[in-house]
This record gives sequence, structure tokens and C-alpha cells, in this order.
Amino acid sequence: MSESEDTNTFDYKVFLSSLTSMPGVYRMLNQEGKVIYVGKAKNLKKRVTSYFNRSNKSLKTEHMVKRIASIEIAITNTENEALILENNLIKSLKPQYNIVYRDDKSYPYIYLSSQQDFARLSYHRGAKAKGRYFGPYPSPGAVRESLNLLQKIFPVRQCEDSFYKNRSRPCLQYQIKRCTAPCVGLISKEDYQQDVRHAVMFLEGKNSQVIDELVIKMDGAAKKLQYEKAAVYRDQISALRKVQEKQYITGEKDNDLDVIVGTIVGGAACIQVFNVRGGLNLGNKTFFPKLIEQTDIHEVLSAFIAQYYVGKTAVRSLPKEILLNEEPQECEWLSNVLSEQAGSRVKLVANARGERARWVKLAVANVEAALQAHMSAKASVMGRFEALQEALNLDVLPQRIECFDISHTMGEATVASCVVCDHNGPLKSDYRRFNINGITPGDDYAAMKQALLRRYKKIKEGEGKLPDLLLIDGAKGQLSQAIDVFDELQITGVMLVGVAKGVERRPGLETLFIAGEERPLKLPANSPALHLIQMVRDEAHRFAISGHRNRRGKARNNSPLEEIPNLGPKRRQLLLKQFGGLQGIVSAGVDDLMNVKGINKSLAEKIYDTFHES
Repeated sequence: MSESEDTNTFDYKVFLSSLTSMPGVYRMLNQEGKVIYVGKAKNLKKRVTSYFNRSNKSLKTEHMVKRIASIEIAITNTENEALILENNLIKSLKPQYNIVYRDDKSYPYIYLSSQQDFARLSYHRGAKAKGRYFGPYPSPGAVRESLNLLQKIFPVRQCEDSFYKNRSRPCLQYQIKRCTAPCVGLISKEDYQQDVRHAVMFLEGKNSQVIDELVIKMDGAAKKLQYEKAAVYRDQISALRKVQEKQYITGEKDNDLDVIVGTIVGGAACIQVFNVRGGLNLGNKTFFPKLIEQTDIHEVLSAFIAQYYVGKTAVRSLPKEILLNEEPQECEWLSNVLSEQAGSRVKLVANARGERARWVKLAVANVEAALQAHMSAKASVMGRFEALQEALNLDVLPQRIECFDISHTMGEATVASCVVCDHNGPLKSDYRRFNINGITPGDDYAAMKQALLRRYKKIKEGEGKLPDLLLIDGAKGQLSQAIDVFDELQITGVMLVGVAKGVERRPGLETLFIAGEERPLKLPANSPALHLIQMVRDEAHRFAISGHRNRRGKARNNSPLEEIPNLGPKRRQLLLKQFGGLQGIVSAGVDDLMNVKGINKSLAEKIYDTFHES
């Protein structure tokens, strides 16, 4: 029997007449005896009765109630026991009408074998042994990324003990400066312990203290004319600053908390969890729960929190505080259960204020972006490719598009860009830039020809893939350069298209010049095919401009810092030390700049604006 054919033969009046008012769990079954819904209740009689009231029922509830053939109950001693039992039953039975969150794995940690003279850092999941643990992390990838970063900044060994004990000479990690070779005695125990101490401080969120220590060491080495050693400290400071930029959550270093936010758009839900331990943002993890119609975000969050935390004390540390963008159903009840499980008070806060409100706002922006990308990315790009095939009258669907653009300032520091797009969107690993030399300054045609020759000569020699469609940012002149290059290299089977901006250079007014076609093509402004072309063209433009600015900046001797009012030599020197160089300052935000002594908000904004002109 199909779902639509189920009929309600359940005599709920008889069942309710003898139902207890104690706390417990109820299981609703269909005519095949399959559990379709599991729920918990502080008062079983009151809760189950509510399903059969005629008023205030959602479409989801109405559809579910029509399929009920029987109801089973399990009485519990306390309300908290009911929540735990419900959570276990949902995971084991996976009922159709419950919001199911699937993640039964333990969470990973970074492990430090602190009991050893030369401690080892490693990935850990499962039962804990002697040593120190940092985490939990939201995913194995987050652990491995952190370990890789740690190895670059603090060369603490990560090799297995069996490998470490049997070395007679340094391994490759020593040669690439990822380890100091304690296995063969190339570093003293004291110096190694210093690296371990800094790594621990980093994992505890004490980045600023580590940077201050390294700045002192860098200055000391420079005064002793130990410039190579000073450069090592400089690189460590720069790397730590980059990490600190990513750590939005700062301030109360001893606070452990999670930020859980959720949203529902178009029948799809997304939840993100940000884990903060010791003031350090350990990253976030995204979930897309399966929804039933007429489900609101309060119900989704309630189900998620219960399934995410309850019964997982062995594998996940409960924070003292959980920040939320919406208050879940039965918020106080959930807080009591989690507090009982953690052995200390766990607060669920849905109305955070001050700095915490900023964290929630940031997390909401993340979850909205994640859901939008999840819903539209693949379908949107594929639809545009299909529209492009039809608009250009192609025999087969194009698989790969490349686009070239030229950027310079009055002929100075000319750079050509090549960007690539396939059915998954931009393929950034295949992007290329070309510094153009040996041409008359400002000659865009010569610049385009040089870039195309360099690109496709290598592809002709077997390095890379040919596109199905090549876009050139420009009109007939730029397109003719592409035609000449492809003729010279004897490349066939690639459609060449020049994308010329309209008279007013506004999006939607582009004219397409197709090689071999006499008449240009103009697509409607709302054409998905034109939107794809615009997307690839704009990406090529962005990539060319950023390359040009970098090249132009390197060519000029004067530092942009010297042009900032009220930023004297001492402050400039302090900035360069704290951020490990000019590039670190460019990457820093206003809040990061304000952390440097002597830099107030107004001056930090001037510094930021200097490097981020629109």
C-alpha cells in the first residue's frame, strides 16, 4: 500500500482514555508496523492528545496522523531520561517524520605525547591515552589542516614512534624545514621543548603571547647579526598573524563555547556549528538535515541539539555555553539534560548581546551563504552551460571555458590573466597569470598575443587541457590576435569569442564576436548564457587587476605606509614587525591593526583603506 492510500483505523479515543500522564516516549506506527514518528513528552497524555485536536495542526501533522495505526509508549522516570531515549530511538529507527541528523562518529583531537622528552603531535580519534588533547575539532580535515600549519610554524615532530626510534639520519621533513631532527640529535632538548611550548600556546589560543616572544627573539638575533635566524622568527610571526586573521572570536580566552545557527529557505535547512575552545575558533561544520513540510527552525534546532550532544560525553566535550540564533523548542529542558550530562551548568543563549551577538551574526551570514551555495551552485552553473550551448549553436555541451584579459596602468606593469571554468564553477587550480614584457607600453593587442602564445604553446606541448570555448575580453582586434595564434599553433576545434562591452560599458549590453561569423551576436540581458559569459569575463578581469597591482606594487620603491598621515617611523617599524612584513599588513583587518600598540581605530581604518581601495 502506498503512503497516499493509508487510512486511519486507529481508535485514538480508546487509547487516550487509558494513557498515563507520566513523562516518557511515544512511537507512532503505520499499518505495516513501521515506526513513522518518535516523540518525547513531559506529560504523555497531554502531548499525544494534542495530535488529535482538530485545530492548530500543520499539514505535516495532519498527513502523519492519517497514517497512524497504533501508538507504543515507554514511560521514563524523568523528563531528561525521555529526551535521551527519544534521541537514541530516532538514531536507530530513523522515522520518516522526524528530523534526522546523521553523525555518529567520534570527534577528532590533536594529541601531544607530553610524557616524552621529544613530544609528538598527531591526529587522534577514539579512546584517550596518557598525554594532552586539544579539541575536539569539527572534522578530520580541520585537524589535519591545523597539524600541517603547526608543522610549518613550529617544527615539532609528527612521525610515528617506530619511525622516530629507528632513524640514523634526518628524513625528508628535516630537509624541507618541517622538523628539527631530534631523532638524530640535531636539536637540544631545551630548544625542542621551546618549540613544543609555543605549539601548545598556539593550540590554547595564546597567539599574541607567542608573537610577542618571537618579536623579542627576532630583534635579539638581528642585533647579533644572526640574520638567517631572525628571518626564521620573522616567517613564524608572519604565519601566526595570518592564522590570527582567521580567528574572528577573540577576547575571553578561558571561555569554551559553541555557536549553533540554522536557517530554512525553500524547504531546505542548513545548520552550522562553530567550536570555540580557549578563545580559539577551531572551525565550523555544516549540516543539511532532512526536513518534513511545515517544519520551523525552532523544531529543527531542538532536534539537532539533542542528537548532536546527548549521549556523547565520551567523544565530545560539552561547552559551558551554546549561542543560538533562534530559541529551540523546549530550550530549558535541553539545557537541563546537557547540564546533567556535563556535570556542570550548560547555558543555551538565544539572545546574545555585545561581542557574542557579533559572533552569532557572523555565523548566520555563514549559514545563509552555505545554504544558498548548496541549493544553487551546481544546478545554476549547469543550466547556464546548457543555455550557452543553445545560444552559440554548439553541437555538444562545452566542458571547459577559458577567458583572457589584460590589465595595466598607462602601460605600466602589464599583466594578462587566464581563468578557467567548468561545470562545477571556477577551476582556480588552473588559473594562470602572465607578466608581459618586450612590447610597446599600452599595446593591448601585442600583450594579448604574447599571453595566448605562451599559454597554448605549452598546452600544444602536452602541458594542460585545451578549452572547448575561449573568451577574449575585447572586440574584433583582440579576437584577431587569438585567431592568429591558433592558426600559428595549428590548434583546431576551439570556438573563439570576443566579448566587447557596450557603449556605456554596462552589464547586459555586451556584443559577442564569434570567429568565422560575419555578424556579431547580442544576447538578452536576462539570458543565462550571457550571465555565464559575464561571470567568467569578470573573474578574468578581477584576476588580471590583482596581478597587475601586485606587480606594480613590487616595482615601486616607496612603501605605501609612508604616505599615511600620523604614521611615523616607529609605528611603521612596529607594524612591520608584528605582521611579519607589508603583505601581513595588507591582509590584516581593522581589528587586527588596532591590536598593535599606538594604533587607534581611526589610524587603523586609514591603514586598511590605503590597501583596500575600491
